[in-house]
Amino acid sequence: MASPVSTSSILLIFLCFLLFPPIHSLSMATTRTTNTRTITTTKTNKPLILPLRTQKVSSLSLPTPPNKLLFHHNVSLTVSLSVGSPPQNVSLVLDTGSELPWLLCDSKTSPSFRPRSSSSYSSIPCSSQTCRSQTHDLPIPASCDASRLCHVALSYTDASSTEGTLSSDLFSLGASRPLRTAFGCMASAYSSAAGDPAVAGMLGMNKGSLSFVSQTNTRRFSYCISDRDSSGILLLGHSALSFLTLKYTPLVKISLPLPYFDRVAYSVQLEGIRVGSVLLPIPKSVLVPDHTGAGQTMVDSGTQFSFLLGAAYDALKIEFLRQTKGVLNPLGEPSFVFQGAFDACFRVPERRPLPHLPQVVLMFQGAEVAVSGERMLYRVAGERRGGDRVWCLTFGNSDLVPLSAYVIGHHHQQNVWVEYDLENGRVGFAPVRCDLASQRLGVVL
Repeated sequence: MASPVSTSSILLIFLCFLLFPPIHSLSMATTRTTNTRTITTTKTNKPLILPLRTQKVSSLSLPTPPNKLLFHHNVSLTVSLSVGSPPQNVSLVLDTGSELPWLLCDSKTSPSFRPRSSSSYSSIPCSSQTCRSQTHDLPIPASCDASRLCHVALSYTDASSTEGTLSSDLFSLGASRPLRTAFGCMASAYSSAAGDPAVAGMLGMNKGSLSFVSQTNTRRFSYCISDRDSSGILLLGHSALSFLTLKYTPLVKISLPLPYFDRVAYSVQLEGIRVGSVLLPIPKSVLVPDHTGAGQTMVDSGTQFSFLLGAAYDALKIEFLRQTKGVLNPLGEPSFVFQGAFDACFRVPERRPLPHLPQVVLMFQGAEVAVSGERMLYRVAGERRGGDRVWCLTFGNSDLVPLSAYVIGHHHQQNVWVEYDLENGRVGFAPVRCDLASQRLGVVL
């Protein structure tokens, strides 16, 4: 799921084609092949191209569970679309780490969807096949409410949660024709900090049966996030991108249900980590899922920073401190932990640029993701020590969250073209200037 920050003016939506004809009834498991449409990859069809925005949103405002350290995601990738008849414009968090698309409904304090104003809206009864058979991938099983409607509840790693009624309505991306989509019409959702753009919900994009990817039968999608401003680009479908050299790594599949392995996540195998030219001494056993499924590595657009399990994090922190000794001034406050998981923090003079920092390379089978420059550190808002600002390493300790997985967040995906190829069971990475890549596609960010 997802988190500090920049906002830009709303980008115009650029489309390469219209989506599919409208679908007038909610697809069920047994009829999905006839009620959904694939975003095709033929020579005559081009993918749908949409802008992404990076914007600040706050976590769900819910009581903090006792004895649990939390990290708070407040910068997310968002995409604009319209829902209902007549269409209502909403902004949703693009989240490859969760399943069910959902909207806040009828909120008096936050942007939300108004179901009673939509003639195409319908609630899904708990007796329907959609409720009974297609909610099995959700972390919490669906149930029946007092009105015999399908009740869904979601929870996230930062201890936030949301619940409401499984419903359906027409979703439209840009100028595309509407597609009937199942979603959660929720009673609680994200709220925006004062002055920041707000979002109305999430667009779940993992491999689960109710994700937007599955409902539209999208077999390939990709995105690129710029490091220069708050813009990005989302591509639904496949296009021969001749200016990219994508390196692929296979998706990890475990058929047996394991308590800590998310089978519908985009899970890849982390094989090693380099800091500069130094390969960290991390045992292979630390990098692979154990007998419970703990230790998988997930590529997640809904999480801002990246997280490593304790042993790997400690090795990274020790080597980073060694290589930056005399270059970075450690904060020296053991009790200071940014967002509950980032404890490698430094003092940097306010008007001085960051020094040259060692590159961190995440190594996968057949592919690598390199993190360098300013993506290595993040300036903590409001934290000053005299004339210094506080910056923290953008890799967090999963053990402090607690989180039983490695997560590659979208901050470390900046200026990397990331492709999710479900057709071939793999994820592709290619370093690229996102603004230049968008120009090659005919879009100016």
